[in-house]
Amino acid sequence: MSALTPADVDREPRSRWPAYRTLWLLLMLGWTVSAADRALTGPVVTWMIDNKVAFLADADKPYALAGLIGGLFFAGYMLTQFPGGHLGDRYGHRTIIGVSLVWAGIATMLSGVLTGLVAFIAVRVFTGLGEGAFFSNDRSLVAERTPIAKRSLGMGVVITGLALGITIATVFAPNLIDLGDDAFGKQDAWRMPFLLLGAATLTVGAGLIAYFRTQERGLPYVRAALHLGAFAAVGLAAVMAVYFVGDAAGLADIWIAVLEVALALALVGLVFARKGEELAPVLRNRDLWLINLAFIAVLWNLWFFSFWSVSIVADAAHSSFGRSALIAAFNAGAGILGFPVGGWLADRAVRSGLGRKPLVVAFTAVQCVLTVAFGLAVASGSPSVWLLAGLLFGASTFFNAMQPIAQAMLADIAEPELHGSAFGMNNLIGEIGAVLSPAVSGTLRDATGSWDAAIFLDAGLIACAVLLFCFVRERSSSSVLGGGGEDARTGRFARTGTPAAAPTPAPSPAARAR
Repeated sequence: MSALTPADVDREPRSRWPAYRTLWLLLMLGWTVSAADRALTGPVVTWMIDNKVAFLADADKPYALAGLIGGLFFAGYMLTQFPGGHLGDRYGHRTIIGVSLVWAGIATMLSGVLTGLVAFIAVRVFTGLGEGAFFSNDRSLVAERTPIAKRSLGMGVVITGLALGITIATVFAPNLIDLGDDAFGKQDAWRMPFLLLGAATLTVGAGLIAYFRTQERGLPYVRAALHLGAFAAVGLAAVMAVYFVGDAAGLADIWIAVLEVALALALVGLVFARKGEELAPVLRNRDLWLINLAFIAVLWNLWFFSFWSVSIVADAAHSSFGRSALIAAFNAGAGILGFPVGGWLADRAVRSGLGRKPLVVAFTAVQCVLTVAFGLAVASGSPSVWLLAGLLFGASTFFNAMQPIAQAMLADIAEPELHGSAFGMNNLIGEIGAVLSPAVSGTLRDATGSWDAAIFLDAGLIACAVLLFCFVRERSSSSVLGGGGEDARTGRFARTGTPAAAPTPAPSPAARAR
């Protein structure tokens, strides 16, 4: 199936249930299982710390070590952001999505099998390397197959799976651990969540591959998996080498995380050096870089609360592990409302001529204010559980609503044939926040004895994101929807008022692979 221009999608026959909606729901299911796999680590390590089991039983600084484990997952996740998007542009976005989900399912199950700190860290890095290829290809496929007027809504509906997955991991982790206690005993109870959720991811991955076969046969899954595996092998070796060197040198966990970020940027820099001219429209675009830098704060916030929210609520409200998980789920569950509503509002704003940018700025600013209020409530010493739940839900609703809007802005700005690379770059830069957030926040918790400093640091970073979004120059509404700068014949956007050249027909992913 050849790549589509925006005009091609908008000219496709309409039906009561168009094909792009089916795609939305299936990709949302993919997001659900993959997000549950990555979010599971936070509640599980919190339970390990509380019950003094496995490799966290005798740690001198358990929160810092647990945060480093979470950060190293995202170090792996970060390393395949850009390569995953680039491979999707070459082999087809469906191909890489299928490879990513099957990889993640197998690796998550291995997380529940292997024993020992180093083995667990290595398999979580390996899981991140596989999952990292999903984001850029999912966003690209939604942008390719969805009518432009519904692009934000599509982005929002699909990424609702992120909220569903984090909610499932947060709410049901205590139940899955209890099931593991019955099956394996208390020392190994933590294995059960990884085994069951990994099996669910593997099943969904196989189902998506079967669905994609109905649209195009002969997708080069094996060749794409081997190519992605070559990137992953280098990434795994590099991440673990930095961990071993840093640990042997006696570096604090936070500095190991910083070195992992530097490593990821250096490795990706080598890719840029080889393909700089080909990727110049992505690498030299000022507005894309402003969005990418703002997403450092976005990913920091996402994985600060997703990883540590159960522990934050337990410390602040002095509640049990199970009850804290239920309250913390208000943070993740808000995305079920925020993601699709934010996308829907943004599409209406574009059609009205307002544009997406005012909503991005406003929603991020409101989230910042509510996060400060949450920090003040925690710092008070004896907050109401329902106040914490309400503030978590409010801040997370606006936070989740702004994400599909910003992602649709990115799709509007980037060239369609480079969407995979553009989204890969966006999440690559943003993942700096995800790598550092769990480790830095855990270190602050060990150092201060509370979560206050970590929460206010998070709010400060979100304030920086508001400022960065203010300087983004988005496409005009007329250009995005087909007037002004869009060529009526091709559906391509002219950058300077000059009619855009007709695109060269793109070969199918199978042909590109050959």
